[in-house]
Amino acid sequence: MIDLRQLRDDPERVRASQRARGADPGLVEAVLAADERRRASLQEFEKARAGQKARSREVSKAKGEEKQQLIAATRELAQRVKSLEAAADSAVEELGALARKLDNVVEDGAPAGGEDDYVVLREVGTRRDFDAEGFTPRDHLELGELLGAIDTERGAKVSGARFYYLTGAGARLELALLMCAVDTAVAHGFTPVITPTLVKPEVMAGTGFLGEHSDEIYRLEADDLYLVGTSEVALAGYHSGEIVDLSAGPLRYAGWSACYRREAGSYGKDTRGIIRVHQFHKVEMFSWCRVEEAHDEHLRLLGFEEEMLAKAGLPYRVIDVAAGDLGSSAARKYDCEAWVPTQGRFREVTSTSNCTTYQARRLDVRERDPHTPDGGNRHVATLNGTLATTRWIVAILENHQQQDGSVRVPEALRPYLGGIAVLPPVT
Repeated sequence: MIDLRQLRDDPERVRASQRARGADPGLVEAVLAADERRRASLQEFEKARAGQKARSREVSKAKGEEKQQLIAATRELAQRVKSLEAAADSAVEELGALARKLDNVVEDGAPAGGEDDYVVLREVGTRRDFDAEGFTPRDHLELGELLGAIDTERGAKVSGARFYYLTGAGARLELALLMCAVDTAVAHGFTPVITPTLVKPEVMAGTGFLGEHSDEIYRLEADDLYLVGTSEVALAGYHSGEIVDLSAGPLRYAGWSACYRREAGSYGKDTRGIIRVHQFHKVEMFSWCRVEEAHDEHLRLLGFEEEMLAKAGLPYRVIDVAAGDLGSSAARKYDCEAWVPTQGRFREVTSTSNCTTYQARRLDVRERDPHTPDGGNRHVATLNGTLATTRWIVAILENHQQQDGSVRVPEALRPYLGGIAVLPPVT
């Protein structure tokens, strides 16, 4: 939820944000009008309640017939106060429902437009020239099957389409990658966390995931719980309803969890291999920080992601995601996309978002305001970023393959694989 004071003070900025996203700027007027109704309704209710209290004092002092008349009048006033209170509550609910439809205000400098309007900030690393090396690269699934690392056929037999098994070298490679990510996070001051993968509706809604993409989320109706698509959700709820201490700097967590996505609307897309699947593992960074520090913290998270990509030895590019592709909670998002040789294109492997105070307002996470002498509270900023996930295996296998079907293990991952330098074919 955005800051309503910001909306009142600078509605044009919010309209511009809506336009940049391709969303309805008219929603700004609807929210402002609802805010006026709420304030007027509350004012009328409070005025009537003050009158009711004054009348009650008069009743306590009156006697005889005058007292009976005042009691009758007080009953009528009590009914009016009750009616006005109900109207005020309704106005508050109306405003809340409308305000929740507003996406976060886009950060200045983010590209306008939709999915294809991103801006490439930089490309890092050298793409291999397989023609010059004299062989045609295999795709990740063929390599995975040669290595005895990926089994999609049995995954489909047991669970259906877009499920898979990681076996042998595949299982070890994923664990190595995720443990390397955890160690990288710890080295930068993050606290590792194994998070729940089922969350309550209010936590899922608080992160902004129950909007237009809610059909991507698995829901357990019998328990009224949601399966998370990222540990960001559970980490966002970790401090919900709390006042956190940020005096020593951001609170940083690295969440490891299984993640589940229905991939609704992706029929026919990326059906081969493990690029777009229903279940995977991920290490996700999450940071609670002061609003003034959010921009710099965002760049730090991006830097940690790039550090991991360097450890994996992957050529990649960084893109500044356009406003219309941000998602409702993000004010700015950067994606890192690894080069996938057999597809001849870059594919997203990490994403980092600055959600400013949008999630913290929904989840009511605050800090003692360092700028107010009386120690008032204010909402904090939240940021998130992927440090490693199962999809990285796609890029690692394809970029580090050799002509005989073996795969070189990136040096940074070798200690997590007992020093193994090459994964050999088993078939």
